[in-house]
Amino acid sequence: MLPAAKGLASVLASSASGALACAGLRLANAARQASTSTTMSQTQQQARSFAASAMPAYQPESSGHIAPHGGSLVDLMVREKDYKRAVVDSCHHKQECSDRNACDVELLTVGGFSPLEGFLNKEAYEHVVEHMRLPGSDLLLGLPVVMDTNNEAIVEGQRVLLTYKGQDIAVLEVESKWVPNKALETKQCYGTTSLEHPGTLMVATERGKYYIGGKVLGLDLPQRVFPCATPAHVRADLPADTDVVAFQCRNPVHRAHYELFMRSLHAPNVRPGAVCLVHPTCGPTQVRDSCLPLAGLA
Repeated sequence: MLPAAKGLASVLASSASGALACAGLRLANAARQASTSTTMSQTQQQARSFAASAMPAYQPESSGHIAPHGGSLVDLMVREKDYKRAVVDSCHHKQECSDRNACDVELLTVGGFSPLEGFLNKEAYEHVVEHMRLPGSDLLLGLPVVMDTNNEAIVEGQRVLLTYKGQDIAVLEVESKWVPNKALETKQCYGTTSLEHPGTLMVATERGKYYIGGKVLGLDLPQRVFPCATPAHVRADLPADTDVVAFQCRNPVHRAHYELFMRSLHAPNVRPGAVCLVHPTCGPTQVRDSCLPLAGLA
């Protein structure tokens, strides 16, 4: 267990294109990063603080552990060979995923983004950007999970074969295709439209002109240089009826992290015999972060 920045609008006008083993536990839901260059209005800050604090009571499973976000762990993998082949043959388009896209596809497939069963459609995307919650269920979702494209030919109702480094990883059933308001998205999600913020920079320079949303059918998990346990595997390895103190680390663990892990096990609200789950984030890194292999294997 223990082991100077141009504005976004100008970039969009000049450009046409404009962890991984998540345990499925409701530990931290894509925390918002604050920016010193541009701040939200006081009303927005109060509303979003309230949303983050209005989390419903945790519901335990028979194992004594917190249930996955939404109540159950999603599994989108297609395992029957004939059906998998039929799904691939029914696709109208093929799209190669970026590293970030591939991570999102994998997290959707294995339930790391439970209760999502695919990329957000237009309605859900706009609701999450505005309210930080899923429509209908009112479940917290800190950031919109979207698939982007520059393919003009894709239309709603079609299927898109998603590949990564030549490997077929999933099929996306397109429910919605739209041109997102990226300036609004970054302002709401990151509190700024300045490209000094890495999230804003990503949305402005990495993502395509359109977003496409819909159900995802998993075909295969991306082949990686480091092992990635699925949420189901991680949960199965946790001892029953035992408190789990979990930490998500973006960078390799250092001495201060270790001391924090050890001392947390003796916190007054933690029962004796608790275990510490260190959950490293794997995937594309920010500038000045450790390289991907090192960050992933920390």
